Amino acid sequence: MTQPSRAKWINTTHDWAGSVDAEHLAGIRAARDRYAPGVLHLVLEVLAYPEDEAESAGRTGKCSVTAYDDGSIAVTDDGRGTDTRVDEHGNVIKKPIMATQDLRFFANPDAPLLPDGLPRRGMSVVAALSEWLVHTNRRVNGSWTQRYEYGVPVTDLQPIDTDGSTGTTVHFRPDPAHYDRLTELAPHLHFPHLDITMTLG
Repeated sequence: MTQPSRAKWINTTHDWAGSVDAEHLAGIRAARDRYAPGVLHLVLEVLAYPEDEAESAGRTGKCSVTAYDDGSIAVTDDGRGTDTRVDEHGNVIKKPIMATQDLRFFANPDAPLLPDGLPRRGMSVVAALSEWLVHTNRRVNGSWTQRYEYGVPVTDLQPIDTDGSTGTTVHFRPDPAHYDRLTELAPHLHFPHLDITMTLG
């Protein structure tokens, strides 16, 4: 069966035609106080995705947020995992959520507010403002991980063993020159369709 080219894929949340929008990432870094004045907002941007999925499925999703001594944070959920597609060359392509703008929110003046009262802009804000980010994805048809530095992928998708679970882990280290530790902000982590646990690594 011939697969359609990426340029012809239907775009609903992100543009599948490209995996990195360098200008978009640079714009976020140039206006970090506008897009994410603190680490809490970055975590809320990540949590908003499993919240979407849990709400649409009519269930309560489970998430864990772990703050590590090195200043990094890991957010793990029990959803279906990030969407992937196969291009016309047989390559597995994941939805480009990290390094391209979320078409629903980023430039939308009516974007919904997150629990901190700031507009939702999308996962690319987290990636662009993190020294590094490792995205681990588990789906029923395969699992993989990929590393980014300030939003730019520095590895290909690397297959990992499937453990029978599905969901994602977004482990990232915000720029330490800008962000405080998350632990003091834990009481503000609240979404109506998520059961969130907070731990120290």
